[in-house]
Amino acid sequence: MDLLLHLAIVIAIYTIFALSLNVEIGYTGLFNFGHVAFFAIGAYTSALLTLSGIPFAVGLLAGLALAGLCGFLLSIPALKLQGDYFGIATLGFGEILRMVVNNEVWLTKGPMGLPGIPRPSLFGVVFDTLPGYLALSGGMALATFAVLSFVVLSPFGRALKAVRDDETAAEILGKNAFRFKIKSFVIGSVFAALAGVLWAHYTTFISPGDFTLTETILVLLIVVMGGKGTFLGPVVGAVVLIFFQESVRFLRLPPEWTRLLGPLQQMVFGLLLIVFMVFRPEGIIREKGGRRGD
Repeated sequence: MDLLLHLAIVIAIYTIFALSLNVEIGYTGLFNFGHVAFFAIGAYTSALLTLSGIPFAVGLLAGLALAGLCGFLLSIPALKLQGDYFGIATLGFGEILRMVVNNEVWLTKGPMGLPGIPRPSLFGVVFDTLPGYLALSGGMALATFAVLSFVVLSPFGRALKAVRDDETAAEILGKNAFRFKIKSFVIGSVFAALAGVLWAHYTTFISPGDFTLTETILVLLIVVMGGKGTFLGPVVGAVVLIFFQESVRFLRLPPEWTRLLGPLQQMVFGLLLIVFMVFRPEGIIREKGGRRGD
């Protein structure tokens, strides 16, 4: 039972993470390869503040605000780059942030990580049990799904799709594509930080190893495999991939096999990403009105 609760909690957190990336990739066409940086900003901000005695609600809001600010500041120069260069710039930001976290030992304890992160407490309720944390993370995931669905169904969301499909045509119709991209980037950054906050307070320990390129590949695969630009695609992708990833951890394998588990998972994720990008880029759930191969 505890394993099922654990799976459900991790799926809920990664659903938020994937939905946040889907706003950028699926609805705006921004391939952000440094999305894990905002996951880390939320996690470290809330962890550091709560470890110093500040309430969880303040740490949560501070994490979201800092991620939104960093997303805004990064988006201004990065969005002036086109195509692959934008992806490389965001990838560089993710690696720079990881190196900062790894080297600023006075603040983050570097590779040793931050242990003893307190369980969250809201309105006098402490979420220190698996069912309680599932209620919190599941509620946050549902709220994220509702908010982002409202955003993409609004005129703002339709403008994002117009920018994604034909930026020049959108500008001819009076839409400022650059501003819409910035807003999309900031929204994605804020919700990625929310997932990071939940992750930090669930595991109660974070280190730079939690925020590597592997996490970026995993969340990218969740969005691509599930179906980018759809409501349910990231949810389906999170259920399938997190179930696979977390279930493998609990297999009773010979000791000589366990050291190969991590590299094998990375190889499987990388291979799946290539297969889906080549043979079914629209993912398991195809975007309504989308063409095969879009």
